[in-house]
Amino acid sequence: MSDRSSMSRESKKRQLRRGMISAGDSVNPLRNPQPAWPQEEEPQTPRRSGRLARRRTILLVLALVLVTGCGTGLYYYRQNHRFTRYETAWEVALNEGSLVGYRSMGTNVLKYTRDGASYVDNRGQTVWTESYEMKSPVAVVNGDYAAIGDQQGNVIHIYSTEGKQGEAKTTLPISKIAVSGNGVVAAVLEDSISSYTAFFQRDGSQLDITIKTNMGGDGYPLALAFSANGKQLMYSYVQLAGGELKNCVVFYDFSGVGQNVPTRVVGRFDKMFEGTMVPQVAYLKEPYSCAFSGNGPVFFSSRNLASPEMVAQIPIEEEEIQSIFYSDEYVALVVRNNSGENPTRLEVYRADGTHVFSRDFIFDYIHADIDGDLIILYNEDSCRIYNMAGVEKLYAQFDFPVAKIRRGRFPDTLLVTGPQLMREIRLR
Repeated sequence: MSDRSSMSRESKKRQLRRGMISAGDSVNPLRNPQPAWPQEEEPQTPRRSGRLARRRTILLVLALVLVTGCGTGLYYYRQNHRFTRYETAWEVALNEGSLVGYRSMGTNVLKYTRDGASYVDNRGQTVWTESYEMKSPVAVVNGDYAAIGDQQGNVIHIYSTEGKQGEAKTTLPISKIAVSGNGVVAAVLEDSISSYTAFFQRDGSQLDITIKTNMGGDGYPLALAFSANGKQLMYSYVQLAGGELKNCVVFYDFSGVGQNVPTRVVGRFDKMFEGTMVPQVAYLKEPYSCAFSGNGPVFFSSRNLASPEMVAQIPIEEEEIQSIFYSDEYVALVVRNNSGENPTRLEVYRADGTHVFSRDFIFDYIHADIDGDLIILYNEDSCRIYNMAGVEKLYAQFDFPVAKIRRGRFPDTLLVTGPQLMREIRLR
C-alpha cells in the first residue's frame, strides 16, 4: 500500500510540473508584462468636478484681489507721497550766452539768447546750435517746431528738432508770431495805419495769403495761435466801436472747409467778452482751444470745423488773474484769493473745461509750467510742485540759479536748468 501511495504521489508531482511549465509557456511576463495588481481609474463625479472648479475660481479671485490691492496701494502712495529732499544724479555745464529763456520743444528743451539758439537733450548734451543776432528775440513752440523772431525787427528763424529749417524776412516790423505743428509761421506786421498777418513756409518762403485789419474794422490783433496741423488760426482782436474798446475772438480755417466761407472766418465770438480783454489764446488737445480773458478762461471746440462752439465759460470772481499757463491736456490759472489765509489760489482745468482741482498756496514764484501731470511753480532758487490730485509733491531750494524745471528721464526725477548749468535730481 505504501508502494501505491508512493507511485500516486510521484504521478501527481509529474502532473503538477507539466501544468506549471504549460502555464509558464502561456503567460510570459517578459513578452506580455502585466501589473501585479491592476488599478481601475476612479471616475470623476459631477460633485468632485464642481468642487475643483470652485477652488480654482476662489484662487483666481484671491489673486486678482491681491494684485488689485497692491496696485491701488502703490497708486495711492505715489499720488500722496511728499518728497522732502533730493540728490544730484549728474550735472552738465551749458554754453554761455546772453540767455533770454528756455522753451520745451519736442522731448527736450530749446535755449535761446540774443546771439543764437541751441537744442539741448535730457542729458545736457547740445544736439545743434545756430547763431544769429537779435535785439529782442521772442520764441514760440508748437510740438517739434519753433520760431524765433526779432520783435520790432525784420527776421524770423524757423527750427525743428533736427535743426534750422529756414529764415523769413519781412519789410514791416514784427509785432507777434505763431508757429504750427508742421512749421508754418504766421507773423503780425504793423504800419502806422493797419496790421497785416503774413504767412511763411518752414523754409522761410512767403505764402500768398495776407490778413489785413485795422482798429476801425475787424480790429487790432492782441494774440494769435496756430493749430497743430496748421490749418486753423485763432485770433483775439480789440476793436474801437462807438468810442469804446471791445474784444472778440475769431477762428479762421485754411483747409477745404474754409474755402467756401468769405474771408475764411468760420467763427466769431464777442458777447462773452464784453467789458474785458483777451490777451492770450491757445490751441489745446484736439479739438479744443481756449481764450484767456480777464474774467476767466473760455473753452471752445472745433469738432465741427465749419462752426466752432463754446463748450465752457469759467467765471473768476477774484480781482486779478496773476498767471496763465497750459499744456495740451490742462489749463492752469493762479488768481488772487480774496478770502482765507493764503493770498493766492491755483485753479486747474482739463482741455474741455472740466475742473480738476483748486489749491490755496503761499509762494513767491516767477515761472509756472505744466509738464505731464505736474504743476511746477518756481523762482530763481526754489520750487513748489503739485500733481493733478492737488497734492504738493515737493518743496525744494537750490544752490544755483534756476531758469527752467521739467520732468526728468525717469520717475521721481527732475531736470533743473540754469543759464549755464543743467542738473538731474532724484527726489527722496
